[in-house]
Amino acid sequence: MSKIYLIAGLGADTRVYNNIDLQGHEVIPVDWIEPDWSDTLNTYAQKLISQYHIFPRSVIIGNSLGGMIAVEIAKQIPVEKVILISSIKTKNEAPWYFNFFRAFPVYKLIPGKIFTSLGFLIKPLFGHMKPDDAWLFNDMLKKSSPVFVKWAMGTALHWTNEIIPPNLYHIIGNKDLVFSHQRISNATVVNGGTHIMIFNKAKDINKLLKRILKK
Repeated sequence: MSKIYLIAGLGADTRVYNNIDLQGHEVIPVDWIEPDWSDTLNTYAQKLISQYHIFPRSVIIGNSLGGMIAVEIAKQIPVEKVILISSIKTKNEAPWYFNFFRAFPVYKLIPGKIFTSLGFLIKPLFGHMKPDDAWLFNDMLKKSSPVFVKWAMGTALHWTNEIIPPNLYHIIGNKDLVFSHQRISNATVVNGGTHIMIFNKAKDINKLLKRILKK
């Protein structure tokens, strides 16, 4: 049986997968490691491959930023499947505001620690959450490394990938305010799914994952 590696999104950790049912599989949560400022998503993916001993024929599941890194892993080793949830697979699927923040990188002026305390501002973009999920969202953000968060923001904005690895499966919500499903091709669209549908649409996600993993 293939190992399944779970990669979280920006400002989150693998607790974001708490509602995802992968019973019967060997699951390895991938924790963030501190990047070098010179790292790209590609070189950072290389470090994760080395640190977590990710071998060919593994399954990689990535949420949001984790999906972008999952793509970079799949470009470097022949994975069995790479599954993106609430993410993008190429620069062409990136939202319009990526161009804006590349041209006006105001985020560089804000200390990383500030980003990790702005859950009340960010949360509306992610969609409605139950109280327990909202608490977890804020706790993950507060415990995120300010260095990692600031590095990841700039690196994601400058991601230039145009390669779609084989065996890629893409799941996106039609209510996602971070990555619009209208810019994404060849994806399964979850009706009512927000950027945080991995929480509040877990039943739908679990059904889709079960179907994908059986293929």
